[in-house]
Amino acid sequence: MPLYHHVPHPRIQQRKAEGPSRTIDQRRLHHPNPFIRFNARLALGITFVVGTMWCAYLFTVIALLSAPSAFRSGNMTIIIAWVSSNFLQLVLLPIIIVGQNIQAKAADKRAEDTYNDADAILHEAIQIQEHLAAQDDEIERILQMVASTP
Repeated sequence: MPLYHHVPHPRIQQRKAEGPSRTIDQRRLHHPNPFIRFNARLALGITFVVGTMWCAYLFTVIALLSAPSAFRSGNMTIIIAWVSSNFLQLVLLPIIIVGQNIQAKAADKRAEDTYNDADAILHEAIQIQEHLAAQDDEIERILQMVASTP
């Protein structure tokens, strides 16, 4: 009769089936409500288009087209409004999204590394359990030998 019986935690199988958490695997994309699913996919599609440096360049050109008239007005309020709303908001929006996409990829990489580290630790723990089971068997054999010795 073994001294120890290992009962694996249910999370082990769940983890193997799910894999690491990634940004792309957002629950809203697989939501049962079709409106939430549509909105999530639409927002993600727009974000993919707007979140490029090519879009930032295009927005810069669009913002610069209205710059001459803003500066010709000589009105400081109009110039500040142009800089803040036309230029900064229009140009910084896609650049910020690009930065967030890079950060999301880094977070995904960290999540995958953590997942792989946890998987390695789990494997080592299983090896330790097998080693201990082998030692238990050997201890049982030795105890039987000692018990049967007159």
